[in-house]
Amino acid sequence: MLNSHPRLGCLSFLYSFPNLSNNIKQIHAQLITNGLKSRTFLAKLIEHYSGSPDQCVANNAHLVFQYFDKPDSFLFNTLIRCVQPNDSILIFQNEFSRGLMFFDDYTYNFVLGACARSPSVSTLWVGRQIHALIVKHGVESNILVPTTKIYFYASNKDIISARRVFDEMPKRSSVTWNAMISGYSSLKDGNKRYAFNALSLFNDMLVDASGIKPTDTTIVSVLSAVSQMGMLETGACIHGFAEKTVCSPEHDVFLGTGLVDMYSKCGCLDSALSVFWRMNQKNILTWTAMTTGLAIHGKGKQALEVLYKMGAYGVKPNEATFTSFLSACCHGGLVEEGLQLFHEMKRTFGVTPQIPHYGCIVDLLGRAGKLREAYDFIMRMPINPDIVMWRSLLGACKIHGDVVMGEKVGKFLLQLEERSCAELAPKSEDYVALSNVYALAEKWDEVETVRRKMKVKSILNKAGSSSVQTFSMAVL
Repeated sequence: MLNSHPRLGCLSFLYSFPNLSNNIKQIHAQLITNGLKSRTFLAKLIEHYSGSPDQCVANNAHLVFQYFDKPDSFLFNTLIRCVQPNDSILIFQNEFSRGLMFFDDYTYNFVLGACARSPSVSTLWVGRQIHALIVKHGVESNILVPTTKIYFYASNKDIISARRVFDEMPKRSSVTWNAMISGYSSLKDGNKRYAFNALSLFNDMLVDASGIKPTDTTIVSVLSAVSQMGMLETGACIHGFAEKTVCSPEHDVFLGTGLVDMYSKCGCLDSALSVFWRMNQKNILTWTAMTTGLAIHGKGKQALEVLYKMGAYGVKPNEATFTSFLSACCHGGLVEEGLQLFHEMKRTFGVTPQIPHYGCIVDLLGRAGKLREAYDFIMRMPINPDIVMWRSLLGACKIHGDVVMGEKVGKFLLQLEERSCAELAPKSEDYVALSNVYALAEKWDEVETVRRKMKVKSILNKAGSSSVQTFSMAVL
């Protein structure tokens, strides 16, 4: 294919075809044979290697970087930008340990982005070291670097550090504001403080003197915060604001999906359905949000009808769709609908049930008082049940006053303490739940025995808490 002018032919293939996984090695060999060491062409070769689904082929991207005679920041940045996040971090660490300091602001931006896309305890530690290097070498003039630091810290759930970086920035872009607001809205806890912070920061953005305007990404993050807090009036105001200043939800699938989710969770199904059916494009998240919202509010039949219409629109439900829908059936008490959908997952939609789906059915049967059916369902599962299922069943036994079943499940939970895996060890709620089951049957000696075991093992009962919050969106 490259007989006449192999060098020109290689370059033509590199730039003309997005997927060259079958010929990339031949092109690489021709480039070496013809002595082509252009940084631009080698960068394109790195991109093609990194995009290969074959990991063995993708690993060759590093060989292209090493082929260049001397360290080059452009090729190195291309390499760590294109490879998988963990590979990007490892390559950066290796080059840094060799003392090759040819890094620039783009280098730090790309490797911090890799740490953000692969959050863990280890990447949080690496990212903090990179942050220190950024400060040491003074490469924060590019506004993308501190913005990526915010994204990194928020992804690793260190929201305090993210906010510290945000507050120290003398200049911010809309991307910076979006990173901080979405960081808050993505962290969900019991008292909704992060959702409140996201709304408060959005309010600050609207009155900021720099004149930065919210984008569709901003609105989607804020709607997520509103849905967590159930603030329908505020959500409606943000809807109107988005219509006037950003775009119509009919033409933006992400904004429309955010509105469907917000209205559903805030209890306004008519508005959710209105937005849903007016949307010109719907993705899997849109359909999931609508069906889940209907199921949560007890509209099981209507939810199933919407779910079955997905196929006509060319959208196929996935595992997350069924998890969300089955969970909604649990909260809505839709036993028949939930069981029907579970049995049709594999048969009709071709989706194999996983642990979350089985857990939803156990919860569904438990809430309905069908404790024996729930127990038998667990015992017949083709995969090993997790501890959450047993805790769910124990809680149902306590609610419905089934002491015999509760004692059986409770003892089984406590026996898991003898297993080596730390995550399986019983928590305080296991002991408390079992003691409550005994208390229902007025077996006070057994209650005392369970409480004594808690003291011996230094297991403390967690105190409950509650919160009350208000928010006013004054500038909308």
